[in-house]
Amino acid sequence: MHAFTYERPGDVAAALTAIGKPGAKFLGGGTNLLDLMKVDAEAPQHLVDVSRLPLAQISDEDGGLRIGATVTNSDLAGDSRVRERYPVLSRAVLNGASGQLRNQATTGGNLLQRTRCYYFYDPSMPCNKRVPGSGCSALKGYNRIHAVLGASDACIAVHPSDMAVALAALDAEVEVQSALGRRRIAIADFHRLPDTAPEKDTTLANGELITAVILPAPPAGGQVYRKVRDRASYDFALVSVAAVVETDGDRIRSARIAMGGVAHKPWRAHEAERQLAGAGLSDDSFAAAGEAAVKGAQGRGHNDFKIALAARTVARALTEAATQKRA
Repeated sequence: MHAFTYERPGDVAAALTAIGKPGAKFLGGGTNLLDLMKVDAEAPQHLVDVSRLPLAQISDEDGGLRIGATVTNSDLAGDSRVRERYPVLSRAVLNGASGQLRNQATTGGNLLQRTRCYYFYDPSMPCNKRVPGSGCSALKGYNRIHAVLGASDACIAVHPSDMAVALAALDAEVEVQSALGRRRIAIADFHRLPDTAPEKDTTLANGELITAVILPAPPAGGQVYRKVRDRASYDFALVSVAAVVETDGDRIRSARIAMGGVAHKPWRAHEAERQLAGAGLSDDSFAAAGEAAVKGAQGRGHNDFKIALAARTVARALTEAATQKRA
């Protein structure tokens, strides 16, 4: 690990000043950044510890919830308002990591965690996310966990967050602050696809700090989070699906579908959502939506199985969400 300096500012204003120092990075719970520093995938010169900032509250706001950036994953998943009004989010967070990690990891840090691609973690291998222009070792390497949607020749890594997938299905917003003021970013626009610059994970500008996640009023429909992984214990998703289905009698009024483990960002299946609007509640409707959700998907050999797996997982999650609403 390279030498670095460290400070713990007492308020947001001080944190925004500190991040202006050369090579500075924000540090939350440290459950991802410190691991990356140990393997030389990240080498910040200065750490700005924001874990003690006064951003650890969950409060009601405009019919929804405001979740402070330093709220731990454990506190988020266990909050009664989240469990009752946004069960898809609570379930996603609980599926994301062990209790020890959830006690340390923060809401803001979860959004900013980086890919778990084997080659990103191995500085001896070319990786465009780690060293832009060096190449993508996963393209012709072992790519079982990699992207089948939205990838590019520069990168086929996937985003690892479970929480972010649920937030995508809930149409959340991310509040950020810089020396220039505050702004909100729709969760759909927060993470980026790789294109030719996979080293850029998000649309955050330099010096911006996540201060909160804003949830709109809870959806009327049933909410389900399904995660398929190699181990029954805590592991990253091969495929995950957050589904919200609102029904009207024996028909679907609306549906929201977000997928994890398949792309560089949480993937909203907009075509499948449009196809479901007004469709009947049937296995055929949900199966067709699953196929629409993976339209255009491209495997790279070892991960070809993800395409059919994602389609089936979408169909299963939709069936559960629709049944939950009718129960």
